Amino acid sequence: MTIKRVSHLRKIDEPTSAWSLSIVYVLLIIYASLYPFQDWRNQDLNPWDFFLAGWPHYWTGFDVVSNILGYAPLGFFLTLGFVRTDRRSVAWINGVGIATLLSLFMESIQSYLPARVPSLADLLFNSIGAMMGSTLSFALERAGFLERWSLFRSRWLSASTKGVNASLVLIALWPFSLLFPSEVPLGLGQIHARVYFALKELLDKTPFLDWLPAFNYQTQPLAPSVELVCVALGLLTPFLLGAAVIQKAWQRLVFLGLVFITAILLTGLSTALSFGPTHAWSWLTPLVYAGLILGVFLSLVSLRLDTSSYDVFLIIIITVQLFLINQRGLDVYLAQTLKNWEQGKFIRFNGLAQWLGWVWPFAVLSLIFYKVIHGLKRKQI
Repeated sequence: MTIKRVSHLRKIDEPTSAWSLSIVYVLLIIYASLYPFQDWRNQDLNPWDFFLAGWPHYWTGFDVVSNILGYAPLGFFLTLGFVRTDRRSVAWINGVGIATLLSLFMESIQSYLPARVPSLADLLFNSIGAMMGSTLSFALERAGFLERWSLFRSRWLSASTKGVNASLVLIALWPFSLLFPSEVPLGLGQIHARVYFALKELLDKTPFLDWLPAFNYQTQPLAPSVELVCVALGLLTPFLLGAAVIQKAWQRLVFLGLVFITAILLTGLSTALSFGPTHAWSWLTPLVYAGLILGVFLSLVSLRLDTSSYDVFLIIIITVQLFLINQRGLDVYLAQTLKNWEQGKFIRFNGLAQWLGWVWPFAVLSLIFYKVIHGLKRKQI
């Protein structure tokens, strides 16, 4: 007699990236909901007045779609997190409930921001989005897709490697970080000039301004050899991050192909959004081609390295790339493009990408240092 295994009765006690992705997505929602974080004031409105005001007079199809799609991933990840921690009976309710409470809180806080308008419609469509995401997550689990993912994870990812979930989250965020225009293709983390001038403005008319060291950045474009290296390292970084948690060399080769395709498509999309569809591939110059080829070559050479070696090389290449691309200020034309992104129609979505593009390399460095410190502590024990 054949005994059919009932997967939904099986206790799931495995690491999951769902909680990490949920936290990241909550932060993104907070940013998108409260941007631009200025001109806070008491407008003589109660935080719940929008709820009692009824249905708004003006709303568009774009508002409906954006609010639904904005909260659907959060409902999905929250429900998945509860399912993976063996709380199926409350997974759907908790996923929808937490997302709805977050939306209610965001709409209430917007009462203190003149630039934002709290709306009952937003709350309703956010809740619908959370319901759709939670329902999809729960349905996929009931259909056995969660079990298939667990099987895939056990075959591809190293369970013994520290920081697997954090690595997966950073890999998932990397494509979005490429959306925001950068001076060098794949050159993330160019923050030196921005941080310097932000500090200079903050310390202006204070005695502490004299303590700020001078920043003499280059006004000329980066040397061709430097740009080539930055492109190569920009491709190599996400590959090494993923390869450090992937078990076999042939699997790492497949991942390299995905990284390469993602880098091309997302950089092309970023260029199209910035300068128009006709210029989507204008960034693919012979120099960039050479950098991509070099990045692929270095990735192929590193296919059979061990995890500790990947961590060491990640620290080196990220440090080198950050040093190189932060040697000069922003190009005048790029600065104007960034201003259009930051203040124009892309801000609600791609305004988030600017922060990802700035902090993503530093987040990877933080993860690697955490792994190294954790490894040293284990050796001492």
